[in-house]
Amino acid sequence: MPAVINPVASFSPLYAQIKALILARLQASEWLPGEAIPSEMELAARYLVSQGTVRKAIDELASESLLVRKQGKGTFVATHQREDWHYRFLRLAPDVGQQLLLKNHFLLCEIAKPNPRISQLLQLSAEEGLFRIERVQSFSGKPIVFEEIWLPVTRFEGLTLDALKSWPGLTYAFYESKYATHMVRAEEQIKATSLEASIACHLDLAIGSSVLSVERVAFTYGDQPVEVRRALYDTTEHHYENKLN
Repeated sequence: MPAVINPVASFSPLYAQIKALILARLQASEWLPGEAIPSEMELAARYLVSQGTVRKAIDELASESLLVRKQGKGTFVATHQREDWHYRFLRLAPDVGQQLLLKNHFLLCEIAKPNPRISQLLQLSAEEGLFRIERVQSFSGKPIVFEEIWLPVTRFEGLTLDALKSWPGLTYAFYESKYATHMVRAEEQIKATSLEASIACHLDLAIGSSVLSVERVAFTYGDQPVEVRRALYDTTEHHYENKLN
């Protein structure tokens, strides 16, 4: 049965209502990352609106990198499996020369003690469990990133260190494939700090060395926070790059 839009439900433009309906279907995993969504004509019939209205809704979702248009093929749900998305959320770049290709080395994956601040960032109750992960990323054999990652146990149930180590690609692609969790945006706080002894050894740096601290909260559909990570970057030969429009 076609979906009927309630005209009293919202004063937003019709295309914005269609956008919200499509987003709700993405959130419900009706169309998974990498899969094609129905055509504009099919969606127009489903929602009882014009094809132009659907097109405008899809245009907005594509501009937000939630959908990807492919000429002659259709519209697809964005995925972190795409090669050009490999470093969408990584802003670290070499000062000179080659592209940054990082190699992962996971050190730890455990169910952690309650952490009030992390629970608050993830909008969890104090009783809900958290995974704590440690990872080192290296470039050309040299460690340059140390990360502490926090995930809610309820969403990532059964996660193990072996599963992380055996995954060949990006962590966000792993979340997509194994836990139907697609990261759509992130918020970061950046500041300079000095290395503690427990982390300095992982980066082959002296205790007290200056590094860049980047704390990120990543969100899935519906603005739901699902990951907190704190990354410490060795910026001796690298810099944090952000392009502003």
